Amino acid sequence: MYALLETQEHERLEFKKATRSIPRSLWETYASFANTYGGIIILGVEESKNHALRCTGVENAKALVQDIHSTLNNVNKVSKNILNSDAIHTQIFEGKEIIIIEIPRANREDKPIFINNDLFGGTYRRSGEGDYHCTKEEVQLMVRDASSHPLDLHLLDGMDLSVLCSDTITRYRRKLELLKPTLSWNNLSDELFLYRLNAVGKSAEDGRYHPTVAGLLMFGYQNEIVKECPHYFLDYQEQMDPGTRWTDRIVSNAATWSGNIFDFYTLVIPRLELGLKTPFSLSGMTRVDDTALHHVLRESLANTLIHANYYERRGAVITRYPKGFTFSNPGILRVPKEDAIQGGLSDPRNATLFTMFTLLNIGERAGSGLSNIFSVWKAQGWKEPILEEYFQPERTTLQLIMEEPVRIPDIVEERVRYPEDTGDKAQQQRQKILTFLETVDFITNKQVCILLEVNRSRAYDLLSQMVCESLLIAEGDKKGRRYRLSRIDSC
Repeated sequence: MYALLETQEHERLEFKKATRSIPRSLWETYASFANTYGGIIILGVEESKNHALRCTGVENAKALVQDIHSTLNNVNKVSKNILNSDAIHTQIFEGKEIIIIEIPRANREDKPIFINNDLFGGTYRRSGEGDYHCTKEEVQLMVRDASSHPLDLHLLDGMDLSVLCSDTITRYRRKLELLKPTLSWNNLSDELFLYRLNAVGKSAEDGRYHPTVAGLLMFGYQNEIVKECPHYFLDYQEQMDPGTRWTDRIVSNAATWSGNIFDFYTLVIPRLELGLKTPFSLSGMTRVDDTALHHVLRESLANTLIHANYYERRGAVITRYPKGFTFSNPGILRVPKEDAIQGGLSDPRNATLFTMFTLLNIGERAGSGLSNIFSVWKAQGWKEPILEEYFQPERTTLQLIMEEPVRIPDIVEERVRYPEDTGDKAQQQRQKILTFLETVDFITNKQVCILLEVNRSRAYDLLSQMVCESLLIAEGDKKGRRYRLSRIDSC
């Protein structure tokens, strides 16, 4: 408890005075924590305007706890009670009784958690140290994600099979036949093959074949895909020269290729693998040009495309740097981050796309994808991958850095050898921040510490300088502060 009181309110912690009664804002915070990362609410502690904390205690804590339980089970007040039986408990602190409420992250099937029986007016999320009211679009995305029916299996009966690229289908079938020559599907017509693959379905109204969302994404033309998913965009960037914005780029709206997911994957993989060390190995008389690192990059790219929410703003962005990669897709994780990293749970957003990739022996199995990525990176002796979720808009980013972790003594020595306030090193650090912000909406002081491996003071100095130079815009206060690209820079 002392540790909690030594900090301030942040995205997973909220203090409320609540001396004699439950504050109305409790339910907004309950919903916001449940719809974001989860968090802890402490009743009986007051935070002043200058963020100083004072334990005020609560009167008749037992009655207040009963009142909280009663309200949580009232569907007219709270859409669902997601608390465990021991999530609410009391504690004596400085001679006064306080109430601690531990709120988990809601399962996607239960989202959105809302209050006052008002789906659009009562849905909240957490941003920094405050709750914010969700937009109608955010609520609709949560409702869509809560469905038990695969989102990408929806039949698009307003489209016919002319929206699909026959050359892409041929390339996919050729690859599948090479991998699985005895598969009975290889002898089917294109229509029947796509039907077995769930890339198309037959309408009950006209009895004709129409593409599914998965079929359109995997095999369709870009101009047809955006009719269903207006925000659809795939972007691969190589940023190998600090003086150049990118040295190579592939985008889905280039109009020089189909723009669909399968062709994007096929174009990008050779570029990701280019230059990777391949030890000499034979399988029989055939050389095997494959390693665990090659597999991880294929897995990372496939996961990005499989788990993307193509109805969300901004597209999938894959970036290659001289010493690493970033994979960023619209949509948050469908399982808690810790569970995703540990492995064993699989909940792909686009289950049909997942099947299409796994038929080609691409993509995670049994929820092992992220776990395998982290294991391979650790075996290489490199920095632990950075997996982050963002909201407004929803986004997931995986950063893979091919460098050894820097020990604290090394950082101290480096600060002595290279003054960080001037020169090339400072410029490189600033460029890393700007590059990171090309794939996400904002960055925090803590993320800069991890990204650059510097202390909080140095991170704050860098960010403050970039704000003064109008490169960044600062939002929020104290620990909830976030930094975005300025409008001038992002134009």
